[in-house]
Amino acid sequence: MQIASKLPHVGTTIFSIMSKMAADHDAINLSQGFPDYDGPKPLKDLLCHYTQAGQNQYAPMPGLLSLREQISLKIQRLYDHKACPKQEITVVPGATEALFCAITATVQPGDEVIIFDPAYDSYGPAVELNGGVPVHIPLLPPAFGIEWNQVKDRITPRTRMIIINSPHNPTGTTLQDSDMLNLAEIVRDTKIILLSDEVYEHLIYDGQKHATILSYPELAERAFAVFSFGKTYHVTGWKTGYCIAPASLMAEFRKVHQFVTFVAVTPIQYALADYMAEFPDHYLELSGFYQHKRDLFCQLLADSRFKIIPAKGTYFQLAEYSEIRDINDTMFVEFLTKEVGVAAIPISGFYKEALATRLVRFCFCKEDATLIEAARRLCKI
Repeated sequence: MQIASKLPHVGTTIFSIMSKMAADHDAINLSQGFPDYDGPKPLKDLLCHYTQAGQNQYAPMPGLLSLREQISLKIQRLYDHKACPKQEITVVPGATEALFCAITATVQPGDEVIIFDPAYDSYGPAVELNGGVPVHIPLLPPAFGIEWNQVKDRITPRTRMIIINSPHNPTGTTLQDSDMLNLAEIVRDTKIILLSDEVYEHLIYDGQKHATILSYPELAERAFAVFSFGKTYHVTGWKTGYCIAPASLMAEFRKVHQFVTFVAVTPIQYALADYMAEFPDHYLELSGFYQHKRDLFCQLLADSRFKIIPAKGTYFQLAEYSEIRDINDTMFVEFLTKEVGVAAIPISGFYKEALATRLVRFCFCKEDATLIEAARRLCKI
């Protein structure tokens, strides 16, 4: 049966394609963003405990209150933002669902949503599925900074939402205080809603402080902020995250969430609530943990033919390859995977209209031994 596709230009994600290619060619997979090491043993033990203890039925739709209370404590401790556990926090099975629910709850047909490219690939399709119009503003290398005057020029009476992402996937850049102040000036006296993707909040380097939207009251009052447990605790396969928003926005968010997945996985929530209470400093150690891996990977590639500017955040590192091959990035990652034995992601997959940047993204959330072997192969090119 033939049907009219709602996403006629969307195929299999580049992440799935490259992970399959890596497996088919026995390449080291530095493409898709998941660790090759496990989460904390006490956290896994807690999951086993609650599974065996019978906590396997539906949790409350917004998430276990004990977990929402731990989230509230964390947010207040780190960002001096008070989020009501009952009305302003919802636990979801994966941050991508939170992004979808926030967009679905607020974007009407014909509404415009500003997206900064390169962008995580779920933003645009979620807008389109809801009848919205993605407005793509390209970020240009090497800085990949937002030109706020350009943003002002793209605002129209139909602008409904602006999506920001910091630390930024795939470029590894971070928004600064000046960016947030510029954003506040733009949305002031408008009805524009903000969606802030902050899943890499703790992966920030060189003594920087994460500029969360929650630290700016003028922005927080109109924003959905999305976070990830999977990134924080090295358990991406648990697909658990959360969203924070003012009560009025969260009420609309939950109307959608209850009909998408209804609830996140119950024993995982119990385990996370206990682990956050027992090990409140875990996320404070992540910056040093991942900066070591970033520095190691960059040092190992210092004598290669790649050009590298160390990432400021996330666990992704861009590499410029123009001295190696004069081909587009899709062809280059195929060459890397099949001939060199290391899989990466082409940056063009994050743009609506691809730029000839000659850039690829490597993921460094891997064991040191994995990074050492990958770099050895890359340095042979």
